[in-house]
Amino acid sequence: MTVTNDVVIEALRPVEDPELNRSIVDLGMVKTVEIDEPTGKVDLVVALTIAGCPLKAEITNRVTSAVQALDGVETVNLEFTVMTDEERAAVREMLQGDPAATAGTNPSHGHSEGRVIPFADPASKTRVLLIASGKGGVGKSSVTANLAIALAARGHKTSIVDADVWGFSIPRMLGIQQAPTVIDEMLIPPRTHGVSAISMGFFAKEDQPVIWRGPMLHKALEQFLTDVYWDEPDYLVIDLPPGTGDISLSLAQFLPRGEVYVVTTPQPAAQRVAQRAAFMAKQVNLEVKGVIENMSWFTGDDGKKYDIFGSGGGQDLADRLEVSLLGKVPLVPELRQGSDSGRPIMAEDPTAEASLVFAEMARAIDEDLKPTKRFNPALKIID
Repeated sequence: MTVTNDVVIEALRPVEDPELNRSIVDLGMVKTVEIDEPTGKVDLVVALTIAGCPLKAEITNRVTSAVQALDGVETVNLEFTVMTDEERAAVREMLQGDPAATAGTNPSHGHSEGRVIPFADPASKTRVLLIASGKGGVGKSSVTANLAIALAARGHKTSIVDADVWGFSIPRMLGIQQAPTVIDEMLIPPRTHGVSAISMGFFAKEDQPVIWRGPMLHKALEQFLTDVYWDEPDYLVIDLPPGTGDISLSLAQFLPRGEVYVVTTPQPAAQRVAQRAAFMAKQVNLEVKGVIENMSWFTGDDGKKYDIFGSGGGQDLADRLEVSLLGKVPLVPELRQGSDSGRPIMAEDPTAEASLVFAEMARAIDEDLKPTKRFNPALKIID
């Protein structure tokens, strides 16, 4: 086979940008191809979306491997340039559409004066899981992180929104050091353990207080949902702040199809507080789908299980809400240590006692609690 420019372009077409998951050819990243047939040398110029692209090495490997595999190619010389502002704007429009054309003013459709929130559309394939709690300290964020990883392990494209603006912790728990990439004001969320995530933690220091009133919080959350390139995940897992404040109310408006899962601990006093979050969800017409009991027991060196925080709270809350108790997560040092060190137990040891619980909860959400009603695009109704 004679190596031509067209042959090289077709070989590069399956190569995807690792952040955008789109062909580098379709994105307009391949700028020039020059072939020296006698020597089998191919010179390429590829335009990165931004200067200092964090995945430049991965793009190099993908491009080189694809071209090197062609018969007649001996060497590949790859050089990089950077897209212009106009080219980045074209990429954003390709991925998200024209921002001006998709703006609206009807809050009942999941948006205000900004871009339409795609997850509010009945046709969206994304299941939105709102992880709630009545108070802090129940391990809601570690449940969110490990549950998301468990869903990703089942082969689902999974993302996290850390909506706990004041107590953000998801970047630390997932071990994400890299900030989001910005392409023409579109944020590309960093990915690890098969999960992409966005958080206020990427824009504020961990010891820096976020002192915002309701309208600013509302706008920030809207931008997390609209200005981030989520690429239609199967699951969007949202770590809510504890309680029933402005953020929870805003997300109820933005995401009317959200499913609420309430995290509690075993003691009766904790479940009585947790039920407030569930009752608020019902008042704003969000469906409560299940209860997750965290810190359920501790297994000592003697092999016995100790109910350090009491027992029965999760089941009592589930019975009161008439939903299932999705799982009981044991209190294990590795779960806490993994959250502190950025090495989630579900990713580090999928066979651990706690990991097996998260895996079963992911299965139950994926199979047992799968919505039965689906949007019919032909009729434009839910049937």
